[in-house]
Amino acid sequence: MTFQPHELSPGRSARDLFGARLRHHREKAGMSLRRLAEVLDYYSKSQLARYEKAESLPYDDLPQKLDACFGTEGLFVSLYELARKEPFPGKYRRVMEIESQSVIIEQYVCATVPGLLQTPELAEQSLRYGRPYAPDAEIEAMVKARIDRQARLRAPKPPRYWCILDEAVLRRPVGGPEVMCRQMLSLIERGTAPHVTLQVLPFSAGGHAEAGGSLTLYTVPDQPLVAYSEGSQSGTILEDQVVVAKRRENYDLLRAHALSPPDSEAMIRAAMEDWTPCEPPRT
Repeated sequence: MTFQPHELSPGRSARDLFGARLRHHREKAGMSLRRLAEVLDYYSKSQLARYEKAESLPYDDLPQKLDACFGTEGLFVSLYELARKEPFPGKYRRVMEIESQSVIIEQYVCATVPGLLQTPELAEQSLRYGRPYAPDAEIEAMVKARIDRQARLRAPKPPRYWCILDEAVLRRPVGGPEVMCRQMLSLIERGTAPHVTLQVLPFSAGGHAEAGGSLTLYTVPDQPLVAYSEGSQSGTILEDQVVVAKRRENYDLLRAHALSPPDSEAMIRAAMEDWTPCEPPRT
């Protein structure tokens, strides 16, 4: 069977263009990934393959080494500077575009506070759990991108945001008591905004169709409803309206079984007491 290289999409982003140019100059030089790894004498074949496919972006001196290897006079350094300023990888970019256009965002999360509501401290801890060997610069860039998304909720005309938090979100320690305490306080403060509704789905609600994952429904003007289903390592945009209608029904059932906003705030305040040292804010 003839080997078919992974198809690249250089027009999708600077990150993708970096990978496409890498493959182009590597093949032009008649080098395999293995041979290039040997020449660079630091990177593995699998690392270089991920860079070519735009699955990750280097955070060290690889661009300079590629320019020296291929004689491209700063091409890879320039592409890298563009790519590192892009806040989201290509596979998440369309979700971010849909989110930015939405007038209603309805979300259920089962395991951790959603990005739109995370404090910087909790965002950093969450990202480090998933990328334990990532350089600090990479984590810092990703935290900034995540926090920058929250400006959407502070805009003059913000979307209507409805978020259902599984009780596990309040109970699972992420980053330690102080991080959790500040995050719980932030949730209470965010929940007072007139365009934001927070509910907690208690353990007592039992099992449900969305257990084990997270679900977001996006309402964009003059477009069909879009659903986004996300697990710990992957996410899927759902646009088939039969499938979306079923997820809409699932979400409505979750909303019906969740605590009221006042009772949800009371549960968040109670959870704060578990994260010592921490005192719930006075009412």
